[in-house]
Amino acid sequence: MEHGTLYVALFGAGTILVMLGVLRIIQRVRERSLPEDQRANAARRLVAVGEVFSTFAVGASVVKHNVHGESLSADLAWTAAFAALGLAMVQGVGSLSMRTLLRAHLPRELARGNVAAGLAAASHLVATGLLASRAVAGHSLYALGLAMAFFALAMVTHGLFVALFRVLTTYDDAEQIDGENFAAALSYSGVTIAVAVLVARGLEGDFAGWSASLRGYGGVVAWCLALYPVRQLVVEGLLLGARPSLRGGALDRAIGTDRSEGMAALEATAYLGTALAIARLA
Repeated sequence: MEHGTLYVALFGAGTILVMLGVLRIIQRVRERSLPEDQRANAARRLVAVGEVFSTFAVGASVVKHNVHGESLSADLAWTAAFAALGLAMVQGVGSLSMRTLLRAHLPRELARGNVAAGLAAASHLVATGLLASRAVAGHSLYALGLAMAFFALAMVTHGLFVALFRVLTTYDDAEQIDGENFAAALSYSGVTIAVAVLVARGLEGDFAGWSASLRGYGGVVAWCLALYPVRQLVVEGLLLGARPSLRGGALDRAIGTDRSEGMAALEATAYLGTALAIARLA
């Protein structure tokens, strides 16, 4: 069978539509367990946005790596297997994140419609989707095992870098987000997704043995450290015109005290721009 652009495009569209249908079923089942007044609040809508983004990211990657055009049945089988794995990764880690992130307050904050908490939760789902989309690559049971192993490694790496990076702020992210500080949630989401972009870049490439693959992964992931000078020197010093500092400073006051959503959006944009540039060049 010819492996043409139209064949891949149709396969991609069909795969993503089926995955979205499965996601909608999962969401409907989950909604039925909630009180009626909590089912469609703004915070939960943001969570749904994160889930939809992740589904598109995973679906496109699954088709790219598993559709070869040699056999329709083989393409269907491997696409279904990796698509199911990708959905399970995002839903499983997403569910765990809701129960553990930000001092395990997310379920309570989502229930009361805290939009800042909804944005933070959505950003983790987007990050999880980006990482899962790079992990679900392959065309064999061995590749399936590798996908699970590297996804676990990526999630641990991502969590460590986000936690390390948030130590830079003098305000408490969890406390600010609990207090509906949308600016703090924007900042938190920016670094969460930016780190995911870089870690996901580290997952790309063919498996060349554990030693070589882990060295390559570590070499790319180390670029996450570049987000520190971007925050303290570029955003605070160059873009805001304030005196640069090693920790805290004018940027923290603008977000933690003044709740400036504009400053937070600028910070998040700088993170994402840096991560995308590095991922493109690395």
